[in-house]
Amino acid sequence: MAHDDLALRSATQQAAAIAAGELSSRELTAHVIDRIERLDGDINAVVTRDFEGALGRAAAADAAQARGDALDPLHGVPFTAKDALMTAGIRSTGGARELTDNVPDSDAAVVAACRAAGAIVIGKTNLPRWSADNQSFNDLFGTTANPWDLSKVPGGSSGGAAAAAAMGFTSFEIGTDIGGSIRFPASYNGIWGHKPSFGLIPTTGYLDHVRGGSTEPDINVFGPLTRSCDDLELLFDVLLRREAPWVPQLPPAPDDVGSLRVAAWLDDEYCPVDGDVLGVMSAAVDALEGSGVHVDHEARPDIDPLPAWETGMRLVRAAMALAGRGQGPSHREWLESHMAREECRRKWAEFFASYDAILMPVSFHQPFDHMQEGTFAERRIPANGVERPYIEMTRWTILTGMSYLPATVPPLGLTPQGLPVGFQVVGPYGSDRTTMALARRIGELTGGYQPPPRAVA
Repeated sequence: MAHDDLALRSATQQAAAIAAGELSSRELTAHVIDRIERLDGDINAVVTRDFEGALGRAAAADAAQARGDALDPLHGVPFTAKDALMTAGIRSTGGARELTDNVPDSDAAVVAACRAAGAIVIGKTNLPRWSADNQSFNDLFGTTANPWDLSKVPGGSSGGAAAAAAMGFTSFEIGTDIGGSIRFPASYNGIWGHKPSFGLIPTTGYLDHVRGGSTEPDINVFGPLTRSCDDLELLFDVLLRREAPWVPQLPPAPDDVGSLRVAAWLDDEYCPVDGDVLGVMSAAVDALEGSGVHVDHEARPDIDPLPAWETGMRLVRAAMALAGRGQGPSHREWLESHMAREECRRKWAEFFASYDAILMPVSFHQPFDHMQEGTFAERRIPANGVERPYIEMTRWTILTGMSYLPATVPPLGLTPQGLPVGFQVVGPYGSDRTTMALARRIGELTGGYQPPPRAVA
């Protein structure tokens, strides 16, 4: 969907306008910088800024175009990078005081891929310390607010990234996701997100502890946060691994989305969903069925979700152990959890022998009030009039993430409180193009990305 403000158009549309000579990179970059300076104060999404350097890189991109140089797919398009991603020459902290003055001399692989595709880094976006919360605040940069309601969280850990994309402070963003850190922010900010199948996109250059960057943690993935499904598909191709011995070979999207075998698992006693969130998701499924896609509301994988989630949490904690305290699990304990995970993966594969995709919640609740006091064990989240343990927010995302499955999140609409909701379009391992294609159909039916009111002020 096109929007009058250049900064709210999709990255695909922006790149096309630059390539056609309708818009210069410097004009677009200056316009985006102006939006950040005018509108980011109360949101606090873009916390490190390299505006002068970005304008210089944009001018160089325009000069290259004037010379007749070949143009890459994101030529001249400005973007911000989550502060967990190493960015050469720009402070990159992971939200931790230990890295206050850290200026890497190399890029995370995904940042390098975006630069190679012609995009221009203009700054870094906020996150929780070591990307370890479903909020986005830290001692270095303070709190990022949700653009739809400043009293609410933008999600985490890619909350600053998603808020920036929703507000037109960036043409696109790259999130990280080990427990939902692409999916929660996409849902909470009303934008598109894609959590890829594990391993398809390189995750080196990830600052999740003081010595981070050289390894690729289990479960964690990087993926795009955007204002359109076109951008998801474009960025997915830009970010894919390119180097042997592992160059992904993925099946194409189906020619006819209407023929897909789709299931819907929108609620469960295992993790009951707030009624207002469920209403938005159910309306989207009704629209999908109304378009001719058959949806099975009873089909489920043969997985007991509670022990599966517990296994996933053990694996996530192990993958994040270097950022925390204590020794983490023994290798034997990790192997036991890994064996249980592989059994879950087998059960998912059996389910996907009969279904192409399943629709699942991202979260049992809508964006919640800022909640910075207390520990994870002490915090509570309200849903359906009941206070629920904070950690339960990961119950729907861990089930798919720890099993390495792709999940695309389209914007579905707003709750009665005016807050955005998305859900996960999940498919078998490696079916990323199919989950994006089905999400595209859903987004077409629900209206897709709509800017927060303050983004068009």
